[in-house]
Amino acid sequence: MKYTLLIFEKPEEMAKREGPQAQAYWAGWQAYTAAVQSAGVMAGGAGLQVPATATRVRLTPGKHDVQDGPYTDSKELLGGFYVIEAANLDEAIKWAARVPSPNGVVEIRPNLVM
Repeated sequence: MKYTLLIFEKPEEMAKREGPQAQAYWAGWQAYTAAVQSAGVMAGGAGLQVPATATRVRLTPGKHDVQDGPYTDSKELLGGFYVIEAANLDEAIKWAARVPSPNGVVEIRPNLVM
């Protein structure tokens, strides 16, 4: 079954993507991605640009409103996602626990089969 791991980071952690801590920040993600790939469970994924680059489209019957982001009710920011192939939720949890985001949150969602 495919699961999507949604990676949420605190703003101060996401800020490490640039500047003097960038090399260490990205090294953790490169190692995690390599582990997921070498285990043969990676089915897709992407890192996302910072929330300030977001555009939100709010849908209402017969119209839509467009707003430049970010607009979140959370203290964590969506930083990216991995789509993995796992035998079950327990296996997906094990991969989520290895995500290199200290104090972050990983939301696991089973993918719909369309």
